[in-house]
Amino acid sequence: MYEVVGVRFKKAGKIYYFDPEQLPVEKDQHVIVETARGIEYGKVVIGRKTVADTDVVLPLKKVIRIADTTDARQVDENKAAAKNAFSVCQTKIKEHNLEMKLVDVEYTFDRNKIIFYFTADGRVDFRELVKDLASVFRTRIELRQIGVRDEAKMLGGIGPCGRLLCCSTFLGDFEPVSIKMAKDQSLSLNPAKISGLCGRLMCCLKYENDNYEGTKDEMPEIGLSVGTPMGLGKVVGVNILENSVQVELFEAGRVMEFSLDEITTGYAVG
Repeated sequence: MYEVVGVRFKKAGKIYYFDPEQLPVEKDQHVIVETARGIEYGKVVIGRKTVADTDVVLPLKKVIRIADTTDARQVDENKAAAKNAFSVCQTKIKEHNLEMKLVDVEYTFDRNKIIFYFTADGRVDFRELVKDLASVFRTRIELRQIGVRDEAKMLGGIGPCGRLLCCSTFLGDFEPVSIKMAKDQSLSLNPAKISGLCGRLMCCLKYENDNYEGTKDEMPEIGLSVGTPMGLGKVVGVNILENSVQVELFEAGRVMEFSLDEITTGYAVG
């Protein structure tokens, strides 16, 4: 068992565990930690707690110190420098005539590295670009190609629902989303209606999918003959959210809706 705190480095970013040791680290404080990228500034989003060995990646790195106003000022200076680096990199990309789109630029807290995030349709030979950038900034340069979902997460925006994008506000990780989820929820399969700003299937298709899958197994199949309080009929539709079934009654010749509890199966119609 390990005592840890959960630290996030970006809004809606992944949460990483660190060892607080004897420091009085509390939730919502900012801390300085050592990561694979170097020294970083992050926010404690999960207070001190004990987790199992299987929930941490060893060796567990330690919290170096609780951040102060000087550290916060350094972060602001890094952000300002990153904006300048963005403009410089865009100019260099045009000079080298590279088929790539610069999305974001980030300095590590200790300024030992600048990370340039970009999208491209295929592989890009950016070796000369890296040399140019290194000569300008005199520090380590990393160019990282990202996907369209990551681009949307970084840039943010308004989704079809009228709310801020889930990925840029609270989703720490992207979960797999499939067209089957849209089918199970009886949604339109028109790509324009089930795709997000990134052009991929909307992340929210995943939210209710487990509930739909569980409830769908309890629902009678379309076309099945069933009994209802109003007589026998054929299932013509189901409403999983309402837990109800639409039945076309044989004798009445009309469609009525019944709760799942009112439906009985096992009828054979000759």
